[in-house]
Formats: sequence, structure tokens, C-alpha cells
Amino acid sequence: MIADPLSDVQKADSKIHAEAATSQKKVDKYFDQAQDMLFEYGSVADERESLKSYNDYVAGLVADQEATMKSIQDDINGVDALRQGVVPLMFKMVDALEQFVALDLPFNTETRVERVQNLKNLLNSAEVTLAEKYRLILDAYSIEREYGSFVAVKTGQLELDGKEVLVDFFNLGRVALYAQSLDGKAAWMYNDETKGWDALDDSYLRELTKGIRIARKQGAPDLFSLPIPAAEAAQ
Repeated sequence: MIADPLSDVQKADSKIHAEAATSQKKVDKYFDQAQDMLFEYGSVADERESLKSYNDYVAGLVADQEATMKSIQDDINGVDALRQGVVPLMFKMVDALEQFVALDLPFNTETRVERVQNLKNLLNSAEVTLAEKYRLILDAYSIEREYGSFVAVKTGQLELDGKEVLVDFFNLGRVALYAQSLDGKAAWMYNDETKGWDALDDSYLRELTKGIRIARKQGAPDLFSLPIPAAEAAQ
């Protein structure tokens, strides 16, 4: 039997088309897989870049925090160094204030001595901050400075020859301190050199009374004449 050439060609062509279709399916499959892989790679690459940017951001934050922590530690170290210098200074300031009060004219003595003692107690207290201690010391110095320009009268006991005499103490800042009996018949001036009281001449009684009345705002401001220790020492 003779084969039909046309039929053979058709069969071959059909086979070729079938194989081509199969090959095309494989190509399409591989192409789709390649596309999926490409998309996945792109996603991974994008995620990697995002992670890299985030890591860079976090690294920057960490570096900034470390710098901040170092700065804080430097400040702490500086405070410790400052504390080491300030604490001895405060003790010296209180000691100097105590000596000053002891050597100064004896006015408001009880109040001033008590203020110094309170400062000494504060320095040894852990409940008061360093800043508050320093502020209170400066306040005490400020009060002492103001004493230098005030005129005041205070009634109290003056010890003379072993006897207590009720007097009005009158002080002109830190220039001079006087005492006058309440009946106005006797007066004294404090002698800083002898740490005692010298009797004033009777000629000064009216002048001292005038000064006392002015200090108590019982009289109009006016001039009055009293002896000054510094002036007498200069003679």
C-alpha cells in the first residue's frame, strides 16, 4: 500500500503544531515564573532599601542618644566638681559670718547668732538641697549688709557694774550703738575697743532722745548730734 504523502505532511504538521503549543506553554509558564520572581525580587529589594533607611535612621537616633547621654554625664561630672568646690566655700562663708557677728557691734545679737547657728545646722543636713543652702547663706549676708544702713531702737537689759538696767538701745547702722535709761537721765555709748559701755555726757541726753523718737517715728526727721567712736579714735 502506498502512503499518502499529503496525509503524512498533515500529520507531521499537526505534530509540529502540537509540540510548538506544548513548548509555548512551557515558555509561558517559565515567563510567568520569571515575572513572579522579578516582582518578588523587586519587592525584596524595596523592602531591603526600606530596612536600610530605617536602620540608618535608628543608628542616627542611637548616636544622638549616646551623645546626649555623654553630655548629661559630663554635666553630672561638672556638678560633682562644682559641689566639691562650693561645699567648702559655704562652710567658709558661714564661719566668716559667725566671726563677723562676734566682732560687730552687739545689736540684735540673739537673732543674728541664731541665724548663723541655723546655717551651720543646714550645712550638715541632707534634707536641704545644695542650691537652697547657698541661697540661705546669701540671704543672711544680705540681711547683715542691710544692718549697715538702718537706724533702729530696741528696749532691753543693759548690764552695768553687775546690775541690769532697762534701756533703749539705739544704733546708727554699724557706726555707733547707744543706750539710754528709760527715764532719759543717763546714757552710754558702746566702746568697740574695750567691749564695754562708756557713759555719755549729759549734754547728749536730749540729742539721743531726739534720735530715739525719730527712729520710732514719734518725731519729724531732723538733725541730731551724737559722738561717733571713729571720730573720737581719730583725735
